[in-house]
Amino acid sequence: QVQLVESGGGLVQAGGSLRLSCAASGHSFSTTGMGWFRQAPGKEREFVAALSGSGSLTYYADSVKGRFTISRDNAKNVVYLQMDSMKPEDTAMYYCAARKAGFLDDIESYSTWGQGTQVTVSA
Repeated sequence: QVQLVESGGGLVQAGGSLRLSCAASGHSFSTTGMGWFRQAPGKEREFVAALSGSGSLTYYADSVKGRFTISRDNAKNVVYLQMDSMKPEDTAMYYCAARKAGFLDDIESYSTWGQGTQVTVSA
């Protein structure tokens, strides 16, 4: 069973950057697809980005494509989300998740979740 802890959230001005990290414990990390999701107040949790166990396949929501980059370091058991050119609409709680089965961009595919890290983008 993978356990996940996110970090790196904070307050940033529009146009700025943040890098989120997700530290994973447990075995089989390098073969587990990982994803980032976010949830703004009053809204449903939504897909942001995901990648395969090897990192060779990546997927992005249209709203972040070209601005966010997901990556992983399997030697360190860490997944990253580099966020550039940030916008106020990126403000949300960001969650890291480990896929159990199914499509990487489908929230229903994920069975293990971190506690989340808050990201706030000021105008």
